[in-house]
Amino acid sequence: MLDAPIPPANTASENLAYTRLQSLINSMGDGVIAVDDAIRVVLYNGAALNILDLNGTITNKTLHRLLKLYDKNGQEVNVSTLICSTKSATTSRDYLLHYDDGSKINLYLSIAPVRLGYGSEGDKGYVLLLRDITREKSLEEERDEFISVVSHELRTPIAIAEGNVSNAQFILEKAGITDSSVLTALKLAHDQIIFLSGMINDLSTLSRAERGKLTLELAAINVHKLVSDLVASYAAEATAKGLILRADLSPQLETLSSSELYIREILQNFVTNAIKYTEKGSVTLSARPAPNGVVFLVSDTGIGISKADQERVFDKFFRSEDFRTRATNGTGLGLYVTMKLARLLHAEISLQSTLNKGSVFTIFVPALQ
Repeated sequence: MLDAPIPPANTASENLAYTRLQSLINSMGDGVIAVDDAIRVVLYNGAALNILDLNGTITNKTLHRLLKLYDKNGQEVNVSTLICSTKSATTSRDYLLHYDDGSKINLYLSIAPVRLGYGSEGDKGYVLLLRDITREKSLEEERDEFISVVSHELRTPIAIAEGNVSNAQFILEKAGITDSSVLTALKLAHDQIIFLSGMINDLSTLSRAERGKLTLELAAINVHKLVSDLVASYAAEATAKGLILRADLSPQLETLSSSELYIREILQNFVTNAIKYTEKGSVTLSARPAPNGVVFLVSDTGIGISKADQERVFDKFFRSEDFRTRATNGTGLGLYVTMKLARLLHAEISLQSTLNKGSVFTIFVPALQ
Protein backbone atom coordinates (compact mmCIF):
# COMPACT_ATOMS: atom_id res chain seq x y z
CA MET A 1 0.00 0.00 0.00
CA LEU A 2 1.34 3.43 -0.91
CA ASP A 3 2.00 6.14 1.67
CA ALA A 4 0.76 9.71 1.16
CA PRO A 5 1.35 12.21 3.99
CA ILE A 6 -1.43 14.37 5.42
CA PRO A 7 -0.85 18.01 6.50
CA PRO A 8 2.31 17.95 8.58
CA ALA A 9 2.96 17.76 12.27
CA ASN A 10 5.31 20.21 13.91
CA THR A 11 8.63 18.58 13.01
CA ALA A 12 10.83 20.24 10.44
CA SER A 13 11.29 17.02 8.45
CA GLU A 14 7.54 16.49 8.17
CA ASN A 15 7.04 20.11 7.15
CA LEU A 16 9.64 19.69 4.41
CA ALA A 17 8.05 16.44 3.21
CA TYR A 18 4.63 18.09 3.08
CA THR A 19 5.95 21.09 1.17
CA ARG A 20 7.58 18.81 -1.40
CA LEU A 21 4.41 16.77 -1.76
CA GLN A 22 2.29 19.91 -2.20
CA SER A 23 4.68 21.22 -4.87
CA LEU A 24 4.62 17.86 -6.64
CA ILE A 25 0.85 17.50 -6.87
CA ASN A 26 0.39 21.16 -7.79
CA SER A 27 2.63 20.58 -10.80
CA MET A 28 0.35 17.80 -12.07
CA GLY A 29 -2.14 18.38 -14.85
CA ASP A 30 -4.61 15.90 -13.36
CA GLY A 31 -6.75 16.82 -10.40
CA VAL A 32 -5.57 15.16 -7.18
CA ILE A 33 -7.75 14.83 -4.07
CA ALA A 34 -6.87 12.87 -0.93
CA VAL A 35 -9.67 12.03 1.48
CA ASP A 36 -9.75 10.34 4.88
CA ASP A 37 -11.90 7.33 5.78
CA ALA A 38 -14.84 9.67 6.41
CA ILE A 39 -14.43 10.92 2.80
CA ARG A 40 -13.38 14.39 3.97
CA VAL A 41 -10.80 16.23 1.87
CA VAL A 42 -7.35 16.42 3.46
CA LEU A 43 -5.23 17.33 0.43
CA TYR A 44 -5.83 18.62 -3.11
CA ASN A 45 -4.22 20.57 -5.92
CA GLY A 46 -5.19 23.47 -8.15
CA ALA A 47 -6.17 21.21 -11.05
CA ALA A 48 -8.77 19.57 -8.80
CA LEU A 49 -10.31 22.95 -8.03
CA ASN A 50 -10.46 23.70 -11.77
CA ILE A 51 -12.27 20.43 -12.52
CA LEU A 52 -14.69 20.96 -9.61
CA ASP A 53 -15.16 24.60 -10.71
CA LEU A 54 -14.43 25.92 -7.21
CA ASN A 55 -12.32 28.79 -5.91
CA GLY A 56 -12.12 28.54 -2.12
CA THR A 57 -10.54 25.95 0.12
CA ILE A 58 -12.14 22.50 0.29
CA THR A 59 -10.08 21.08 3.15
CA ASN A 60 -12.21 19.09 5.64
CA LYS A 61 -15.25 19.26 3.36
CA THR A 62 -17.13 16.05 2.55
CA LEU A 63 -16.39 15.06 -1.03
CA HIS A 64 -19.89 13.97 -2.02
CA ARG A 65 -21.02 17.61 -1.60
CA LEU A 66 -18.37 18.73 -4.09
CA LEU A 67 -18.35 15.92 -6.67
CA LYS A 68 -21.72 15.38 -8.32
CA LEU A 69 -21.20 12.19 -10.29
CA TYR A 70 -23.59 10.48 -12.69
CA ASP A 71 -23.14 7.19 -14.53
CA LYS A 72 -23.48 6.75 -18.29
CA ASN A 73 -27.19 5.97 -17.85
CA GLY A 74 -27.82 9.32 -16.18
CA GLN A 75 -28.21 7.87 -12.67
CA GLU A 76 -26.67 9.81 -9.80
CA VAL A 77 -23.74 8.06 -8.10
CA ASN A 78 -23.22 8.19 -4.34
CA VAL A 79 -19.57 9.24 -4.24
CA SER A 80 -19.03 8.20 -0.62
CA THR A 81 -20.40 4.70 -1.27
CA LEU A 82 -18.36 4.42 -4.47
CA ILE A 83 -15.11 5.34 -2.72
CA CYS A 84 -15.69 3.23 0.40
CA SER A 85 -16.44 0.17 -1.73
CA THR A 86 -13.07 0.46 -3.49
CA LYS A 87 -10.71 -2.20 -2.15
CA SER A 88 -7.94 -1.84 -4.75
CA ALA A 89 -6.90 0.77 -7.29
CA THR A 90 -9.59 1.19 -9.94
CA THR A 91 -10.25 3.51 -12.86
CA SER A 92 -13.26 4.46 -14.97
CA ARG A 93 -13.93 6.66 -17.99
CA ASP A 94 -17.70 6.33 -17.85
CA TYR A 95 -18.69 8.96 -15.30
CA LEU A 96 -20.19 12.40 -15.90
CA LEU A 97 -19.53 15.37 -13.61
CA HIS A 98 -22.47 17.78 -13.37
CA TYR A 99 -22.12 21.45 -12.44
CA ASP A 100 -24.62 23.77 -10.75
CA ASP A 101 -25.25 25.67 -14.01
CA GLY A 102 -26.46 22.47 -15.72
CA SER A 103 -23.32 21.83 -17.78
CA LYS A 104 -21.41 18.57 -17.52
CA ILE A 105 -18.15 16.95 -18.54
CA ASN A 106 -16.93 13.41 -19.12
CA LEU A 107 -14.65 12.46 -16.27
CA TYR A 108 -11.75 10.04 -15.96
CA LEU A 109 -11.74 8.92 -12.33
CA SER A 110 -9.10 6.85 -10.56
CA ILE A 111 -9.57 5.77 -6.94
CA ALA A 112 -6.82 4.15 -4.87
CA PRO A 113 -6.86 3.20 -1.18
CA VAL A 114 -3.80 4.61 0.62
CA ARG A 115 -2.51 5.26 4.12
CA LEU A 116 -2.76 8.95 4.89
CA GLY A 117 0.20 9.25 7.21
CA TYR A 118 3.52 7.75 8.20
CA GLY A 119 3.94 4.17 9.37
CA SER A 120 1.37 1.63 10.41
CA GLU A 121 -0.46 4.09 12.67
CA GLY A 122 -1.44 6.44 9.83
CA ASP A 123 -5.11 6.95 9.09
CA LYS A 124 -6.54 5.12 6.12
CA GLY A 125 -7.98 7.03 3.20
CA TYR A 126 -8.15 7.31 -0.56
CA VAL A 127 -6.48 9.27 -3.34
CA LEU A 128 -8.51 10.30 -6.39
CA LEU A 129 -7.21 11.39 -9.79
CA LEU A 130 -9.61 13.40 -11.96
CA ARG A 131 -9.28 14.39 -15.61
CA ASP A 132 -11.64 16.10 -18.05
CA ILE A 133 -11.92 13.73 -21.04
CA THR A 134 -14.89 15.38 -22.74
CA ARG A 135 -12.98 16.03 -25.97
CA GLU A 136 -11.56 12.49 -26.03
CA LYS A 137 -15.03 11.02 -25.54
CA SER A 138 -16.42 13.21 -28.32
CA LEU A 139 -13.73 12.01 -30.74
CA GLU A 140 -14.35 8.40 -29.71
CA GLU A 141 -18.08 8.77 -30.34
CA GLU A 142 -17.41 10.27 -33.79
CA ARG A 143 -15.04 7.39 -34.59
CA ASP A 144 -17.52 4.79 -33.42
CA GLU A 145 -20.30 6.43 -35.42
CA PHE A 146 -18.10 6.42 -38.53
CA ILE A 147 -17.24 2.74 -38.06
CA SER A 148 -20.91 1.93 -37.54
CA VAL A 149 -22.00 3.72 -40.73
CA VAL A 150 -19.18 2.32 -42.87
CA SER A 151 -19.68 -1.26 -41.68
CA HIS A 152 -23.42 -0.98 -42.32
CA GLU A 153 -23.01 0.50 -45.82
CA LEU A 154 -20.42 -2.10 -46.86
CA ARG A 155 -22.62 -5.08 -46.00
CA THR A 156 -24.75 -4.86 -49.15
CA PRO A 157 -21.99 -4.51 -51.79
CA ILE A 158 -19.96 -7.27 -50.13
CA ALA A 159 -22.99 -9.58 -50.05
CA ILE A 160 -23.69 -8.86 -53.74
CA ALA A 161 -20.05 -9.46 -54.70
CA GLU A 162 -19.94 -12.74 -52.74
CA GLY A 163 -23.16 -13.93 -54.35
CA ASN A 164 -22.00 -13.13 -57.89
CA VAL A 165 -18.61 -14.79 -57.45
CA SER A 166 -20.27 -17.87 -55.96
CA ASN A 167 -22.70 -17.99 -58.91
CA ALA A 168 -19.79 -17.70 -61.38
CA GLN A 169 -18.02 -20.61 -59.68
CA PHE A 170 -21.19 -22.71 -59.78
CA ILE A 171 -21.86 -21.94 -63.46
CA LEU A 172 -18.31 -22.84 -64.49
CA GLU A 173 -18.46 -26.12 -62.59
CA LYS A 174 -21.83 -27.03 -64.11
CA ALA A 175 -20.57 -26.15 -67.59
CA GLY A 176 -17.57 -28.44 -67.11
CA ILE A 177 -15.05 -25.65 -67.63
CA THR A 178 -11.78 -26.77 -66.11
CA ASP A 179 -9.54 -23.75 -66.84
CA SER A 180 -7.53 -23.78 -63.63
CA SER A 181 -6.48 -20.14 -63.92
CA VAL A 182 -10.11 -18.93 -64.02
CA LEU A 183 -11.22 -21.21 -61.19
CA THR A 184 -8.21 -20.24 -59.09
CA ALA A 185 -8.86 -16.53 -59.64
CA LEU A 186 -12.48 -16.91 -58.64
CA LYS A 187 -11.56 -18.88 -55.52
CA LEU A 188 -9.03 -16.24 -54.46
CA ALA A 189 -11.61 -13.50 -55.04
CA HIS A 190 -14.22 -15.41 -53.06
CA ASP A 191 -11.80 -16.03 -50.15
CA GLN A 192 -10.95 -12.33 -49.94
CA ILE A 193 -14.61 -11.35 -50.01
CA ILE A 194 -15.29 -13.75 -47.14
CA PHE A 195 -12.36 -12.19 -45.27
CA LEU A 196 -13.82 -8.71 -45.84
CA SER A 197 -17.20 -9.93 -44.67
CA GLY A 198 -15.68 -11.22 -41.43
CA MET A 199 -13.85 -7.93 -40.94
CA ILE A 200 -17.09 -5.97 -41.40
CA ASN A 201 -18.84 -8.20 -38.87
CA ASP A 202 -16.02 -7.62 -36.36
CA LEU A 203 -16.15 -3.84 -36.93
CA SER A 204 -19.91 -3.81 -36.52
CA THR A 205 -19.76 -5.78 -33.27
CA LEU A 206 -16.87 -3.63 -32.06
CA SER A 207 -18.81 -0.44 -32.79
CA ARG A 208 -21.87 -1.65 -30.92
CA ALA A 209 -19.75 -2.82 -27.99
CA GLU A 210 -17.86 0.48 -27.72
CA ARG A 211 -21.12 2.44 -27.82
CA GLY A 212 -22.80 0.21 -25.26
CA LYS A 213 -25.38 -0.97 -27.81
CA LEU A 214 -24.94 -4.69 -27.22
CA THR A 215 -27.87 -6.25 -25.39
CA LEU A 216 -28.34 -9.64 -23.81
CA GLU A 217 -31.13 -11.95 -24.89
CA LEU A 218 -31.09 -14.78 -22.38
CA ALA A 219 -32.27 -18.27 -23.21
CA ALA A 220 -31.88 -21.82 -21.93
CA ILE A 221 -28.94 -23.13 -23.98
CA ASN A 222 -28.45 -26.80 -24.76
CA VAL A 223 -24.67 -26.81 -24.32
CA HIS A 224 -24.24 -30.29 -25.76
CA LYS A 225 -26.01 -29.27 -28.99
CA LEU A 226 -24.20 -25.92 -29.18
CA VAL A 227 -20.75 -27.54 -29.01
CA SER A 228 -21.70 -30.36 -31.37
CA ASP A 229 -23.06 -27.87 -33.94
CA LEU A 230 -19.89 -25.79 -33.79
CA VAL A 231 -17.66 -28.81 -34.32
CA ALA A 232 -19.81 -29.92 -37.26
CA SER A 233 -19.63 -26.41 -38.78
CA TYR A 234 -15.82 -26.33 -38.80
CA ALA A 235 -15.13 -30.00 -39.47
CA ALA A 236 -14.58 -29.47 -43.21
CA GLU A 237 -12.20 -26.56 -42.62
CA ALA A 238 -10.16 -28.60 -40.15
CA THR A 239 -10.10 -31.66 -42.43
CA ALA A 240 -8.85 -29.52 -45.33
CA LYS A 241 -5.77 -28.72 -43.21
CA GLY A 242 -5.33 -32.33 -42.13
CA LEU A 243 -6.41 -31.59 -38.56
CA ILE A 244 -8.61 -33.54 -36.18
CA LEU A 245 -11.44 -31.41 -34.77
CA ARG A 246 -13.31 -33.03 -31.92
CA ALA A 247 -15.76 -32.31 -29.12
CA ASP A 248 -15.14 -33.40 -25.54
CA LEU A 249 -18.41 -33.14 -23.63
CA SER A 250 -19.17 -34.04 -20.03
CA PRO A 251 -22.27 -36.24 -19.70
CA GLN A 252 -23.32 -34.14 -16.68
CA LEU A 253 -23.91 -31.02 -18.80
CA GLU A 254 -27.24 -29.29 -18.32
CA THR A 255 -28.85 -26.25 -19.92
CA LEU A 256 -27.19 -22.86 -19.37
CA SER A 257 -29.07 -19.58 -19.03
CA SER A 258 -27.12 -17.02 -21.05
CA SER A 259 -26.87 -15.52 -24.54
CA GLU A 260 -26.44 -18.28 -27.10
CA LEU A 261 -25.53 -15.75 -29.81
CA TYR A 262 -22.59 -14.31 -27.87
CA ILE A 263 -21.34 -17.65 -26.51
CA ARG A 264 -21.39 -19.02 -30.04
CA GLU A 265 -19.44 -16.01 -31.34
CA ILE A 266 -16.85 -16.32 -28.56
CA LEU A 267 -16.30 -20.02 -29.21
CA GLN A 268 -16.25 -19.48 -33.00
CA ASN A 269 -13.45 -16.95 -32.63
CA PHE A 270 -11.37 -19.34 -30.53
CA VAL A 271 -12.03 -22.34 -32.78
CA THR A 272 -11.25 -20.49 -36.04
CA ASN A 273 -8.03 -19.09 -34.52
CA ALA A 274 -7.04 -22.56 -33.30
CA ILE A 275 -7.54 -24.02 -36.78
CA LYS A 276 -5.77 -21.09 -38.44
CA TYR A 277 -2.64 -21.36 -36.28
CA THR A 278 -2.39 -25.15 -36.07
CA GLU A 279 -0.47 -26.89 -38.85
CA LYS A 280 -0.74 -30.46 -37.59
CA GLY A 281 -2.42 -32.33 -34.80
CA SER A 282 -5.80 -31.50 -33.35
CA VAL A 283 -8.21 -28.88 -32.06
CA THR A 284 -10.57 -29.81 -29.22
CA LEU A 285 -13.66 -27.96 -28.03
CA SER A 286 -14.60 -29.10 -24.52
CA ALA A 287 -17.38 -28.28 -22.10
CA ARG A 288 -17.94 -29.33 -18.53
CA PRO A 289 -20.27 -28.21 -15.75
CA ALA A 290 -19.04 -25.85 -13.04
CA PRO A 291 -20.72 -24.30 -9.99
CA ASN A 292 -23.31 -21.86 -11.33
CA GLY A 293 -22.15 -22.14 -14.93
CA VAL A 294 -20.21 -23.98 -17.61
CA VAL A 295 -16.49 -24.09 -18.42
CA PHE A 296 -15.58 -24.23 -22.12
CA LEU A 297 -12.06 -25.04 -23.30
CA VAL A 298 -10.57 -24.65 -26.78
CA SER A 299 -7.21 -26.44 -26.98
CA ASP A 300 -4.90 -26.96 -29.94
CA THR A 301 -1.48 -28.32 -30.86
CA GLY A 302 -0.56 -25.20 -32.81
CA ILE A 303 2.24 -22.67 -32.87
CA GLY A 304 1.52 -21.35 -29.37
CA ILE A 305 1.76 -17.81 -28.04
CA SER A 306 4.84 -16.29 -26.42
CA LYS A 307 4.61 -14.97 -22.86
CA ALA A 308 5.04 -11.39 -24.08
CA ASP A 309 2.24 -11.77 -26.62
CA GLN A 310 -0.06 -13.43 -24.08
CA GLU A 311 -0.24 -10.14 -22.19
CA ARG A 312 -1.47 -8.30 -25.32
CA VAL A 313 -3.41 -10.93 -27.22
CA PHE A 314 -6.77 -9.38 -26.28
CA ASP A 315 -5.71 -5.80 -27.17
CA LYS A 316 -7.42 -3.99 -29.99
CA PHE A 317 -5.68 -4.46 -33.39
CA PHE A 318 -2.86 -6.52 -31.83
CA ARG A 319 -1.16 -9.09 -34.04
CA SER A 320 1.94 -11.02 -33.04
CA GLU A 321 5.23 -10.33 -34.80
CA ASP A 322 5.71 -14.10 -35.16
CA PHE A 323 6.21 -14.72 -38.89
CA ARG A 324 3.78 -17.64 -38.74
CA THR A 325 1.05 -15.30 -37.54
CA ARG A 326 1.88 -12.66 -40.14
CA ALA A 327 1.59 -15.29 -42.89
CA THR A 328 -2.21 -15.34 -42.40
CA ASN A 329 -4.83 -12.64 -42.83
CA GLY A 330 -6.20 -10.96 -39.73
CA THR A 331 -7.34 -7.62 -38.31
CA GLY A 332 -6.39 -8.05 -34.67
CA LEU A 333 -10.02 -7.40 -33.70
CA GLY A 334 -11.36 -10.91 -33.15
CA LEU A 335 -10.05 -11.53 -29.63
CA TYR A 336 -10.67 -7.92 -28.59
CA VAL A 337 -14.34 -8.29 -29.56
CA THR A 338 -14.37 -11.69 -27.84
CA MET A 339 -13.24 -10.11 -24.55
CA LYS A 340 -15.92 -7.41 -24.90
CA LEU A 341 -18.59 -10.09 -25.32
CA ALA A 342 -17.18 -12.10 -22.42
CA ARG A 343 -17.44 -9.11 -20.10
CA LEU A 344 -21.03 -8.57 -21.18
CA LEU A 345 -21.75 -12.19 -20.18
CA HIS A 346 -19.75 -11.78 -16.92
CA ALA A 347 -17.58 -14.59 -18.26
CA GLU A 348 -13.93 -15.14 -17.34
CA ILE A 349 -11.25 -16.02 -19.89
CA SER A 350 -7.82 -17.46 -19.13
CA LEU A 351 -5.01 -18.55 -21.43
CA GLN A 352 -2.26 -21.13 -21.15
CA SER A 353 0.16 -21.46 -24.03
CA THR A 354 3.64 -22.73 -24.86
CA LEU A 355 5.45 -21.83 -28.07
CA ASN A 356 5.44 -24.63 -30.62
CA LYS A 357 3.28 -26.83 -28.37
CA GLY A 358 -0.15 -25.25 -28.44
CA SER A 359 -2.64 -23.16 -26.52
CA VAL A 360 -5.63 -23.65 -24.25
CA PHE A 361 -8.27 -20.92 -23.91
CA THR A 362 -10.58 -21.47 -20.94
CA ILE A 363 -13.91 -19.63 -20.68
CA PHE A 364 -16.13 -19.81 -17.61
CA VAL A 365 -19.66 -18.65 -18.48
CA PRO A 366 -21.92 -18.13 -15.46
CA ALA A 367 -25.63 -18.77 -15.52
CA LEU A 368 -27.46 -15.43 -15.76
CA GLN A 369 -30.88 -14.56 -14.44
